[in-house]
Amino acid sequence: MLLQLPMNSTDVQNAEIISVTEAKTWAQLRIEEGKLREVIHSDTYDGFENYSKAVVLTSDKEPVLDFINMSMMVLVAHTQKTINEIVEAFLFRELHDLAY
Repeated sequence: MLLQLPMNSTDVQNAEIISVTEAKTWAQLRIEEGKLREVIHSDTYDGFENYSKAVVLTSDKEPVLDFINMSMMVLVAHTQKTINEIVEAFLFRELHDLAY
């Protein structure tokens, strides 16, 4: 499963998710068999070789139309900030669906 996140840094250990409009880089997380296997970065949300199945955002008020048009599921991490927190929340189904 590929997840995509707007991040403030390419430093995997210390980077935090931020709003789409403030994103300094985008991270694509490859999660397989319940583990984070790979993190790839891109300057743009559409700059990855493989399309992500879902995008994780910081709030329900983020601009989401481009992601929906790319057939991505939109998830919201209200309290999770780091990659590890988001992966754990994803695995335990603690991320929220987008509230329209």
